[in-house]
Amino acid sequence: MYNGKSILAIIPARGGSKGVPRKNIKIMAGKPLMAWSIEAAQRSKYIDRIIVSTEDPEIKDVALNYGAEVPFLRPTELALDDTPGVAPVLYTVNKMIKDEKKKYDYVILLQPTSPLRTEKHIDEAIEILLSNIGKYYSLISVTELEHPVYWNRLVGQDMKLKEFLKYDKSQYFRRQHFEKAYRLNGAIYLIETEALFKYKDFETENTMAYVMDRKSSIDIDCKDDFGLAEYYLKTSD
Repeated sequence: MYNGKSILAIIPARGGSKGVPRKNIKIMAGKPLMAWSIEAAQRSKYIDRIIVSTEDPEIKDVALNYGAEVPFLRPTELALDDTPGVAPVLYTVNKMIKDEKKKYDYVILLQPTSPLRTEKHIDEAIEILLSNIGKYYSLISVTELEHPVYWNRLVGQDMKLKEFLKYDKSQYFRRQHFEKAYRLNGAIYLIETEALFKYKDFETENTMAYVMDRKSSIDIDCKDDFGLAEYYLKTSD
């Protein structure tokens, strides 16, 4: 709880994954990948409850073993490759209201594929958003792009380069010339519960950015990501 506001953490962990099979429970630096997010949430000063949303009994057992709650399994249709990321969150919040008559003021989504996101990041994000109640509905973590977005190109079927965004190449040709740009890093999504129901999305017209460094922003999508994140976890102080 922060400033009298209750906070529910939801960690979505489905069984299927293509880039790294069974990645949510694959051992990384001595523990299942999802355990890094569970433990970061447990160390948070403000999170009141931690729920793992999964359709997979084995993942449920791992989550329970690390101290998270799994009060129910979600339907398999909410664990497909094309399932929107917000869908399991809405399902979980609605089911808790129905089954337990319990609603939290804020919901924070912590994807298990961000093992280098720590309790420090979580608590800073909560403090920032909840210090701006009435001005912002939600907060999403981002990291600075390594290169200007204007340097991106499209490649046609004939392999011809096409501009992604037009710009004056005679005036803007060094990285320092461009305004900084950021990408969503998938580590933290925080929102007022009422805004979640209204927008059915974490991004609204009043969403704050929480900037994280590139190392902490590693998102596990393939074997290379997994290996890099594991290296940092093993070598960090």
